[in-house]
Amino acid sequence: MIIGTGVDITEVRRLKQAVEKWGDAFLNRLFTADELENAKTRGSLYQHLAGRFAAKEAIFKAMGDADLGWKDVQIINDKEGRPCCSILNGRGKNCDVHISISHVKSYATAFAIVTKKA
Repeated sequence: MIIGTGVDITEVRRLKQAVEKWGDAFLNRLFTADELENAKTRGSLYQHLAGRFAAKEAIFKAMGDADLGWKDVQIINDKEGRPCCSILNGRGKNCDVHISISHVKSYATAFAIVTKKA
């Protein structure tokens, strides 16, 4: 059963400008340590981070939980390289989150579907 869906698009340039302006304080407010560690291994850091940012925004829309925070949502890749979402800190116990992320030089987009756990 689908609980909600969400979609978001992010300008890579805007995310890069925020990182340049606020640095690690900005990154550490939005992303978990595992997400940041994974991002360092990517050839296109800002595109990667913009994709994760868009995915989190899409998940917020799909979940509809106003108390869900940036670090309550963690997006890492599985063994096959697919992005996977974990809802941390005891939130989202009864749901599964399915995401898709795509990016090009200037934009990153993501789509999320939240379903009730079987």
